[in-house]
Amino acid sequence: MDVDWEAYGWERLADGVGRRRLPGWDATVGLVLGERAVLLYDTGSSLAEGAELRTQIAGLTGGRRVTHIALSHPHFDHVLGTAAFAGAEVFGAVGSDELLGRAREREALREDAVRQGLDATAAAEAADVLVAPRHVVSGEWTLDLGGRQVLLANVGPGHSGHDLALLVPGSREVVFCGDLVEESGEPQAGPDAIPARWPDALDRLLGLGGEDAVYVPGHGAVVDAPFVRLQREELARRFSVA
Repeated sequence: MDVDWEAYGWERLADGVGRRRLPGWDATVGLVLGERAVLLYDTGSSLAEGAELRTQIAGLTGGRRVTHIALSHPHFDHVLGTAAFAGAEVFGAVGSDELLGRAREREALREDAVRQGLDATAAAEAADVLVAPRHVVSGEWTLDLGGRQVLLANVGPGHSGHDLALLVPGSREVVFCGDLVEESGEPQAGPDAIPARWPDALDRLLGLGGEDAVYVPGHGAVVDAPFVRLQREELARRFSVA
């Protein structure tokens, strides 16, 4: 797949696989291109950011639309752009559908976004039209994108109660980790984190990708298996988990 990722500010990770680090909170979004389908991993922090991604992806792919969305976890900087992708099939970890469908949870996302610096009007607009996952993953779910299969894996809880990873097989496997792994700073444990389960979630990530995989954090530069293993040990010490 001949895609000029760099021209649009994206980083190529493998054939037909790329990611972009978004401004503001340095959140990563991932893109996987199949022959029949286009999968986006996370959607940004606002409708404007989602719309910008939609335009970029159309430019990257010669006008193709995003057909599938996988949400790594239900935090504002990863989900508030979803409504910009009309018609896409949305996947999330089991329970994230109910969570994002509740008015009080949408309000909590809006409040958190504003507290973190998002414009209040933009936050309210995105929360009002927030799209909850239609498809929920309790274990693993294989998606056929046409000439390429990818695996959605519910590897949490950890960073949140609903952590969904994406494995893209290939000559060098790519694992999109969401905020279970962070490179640009210390992993953040908010009120919905489950610290006692977080190291186990990283063990499952390592089991998915293996030693030679590329691991894509929710924030920061791409890392390798030793980095993930070290972060696992640091989290275990931080939260006194074996």
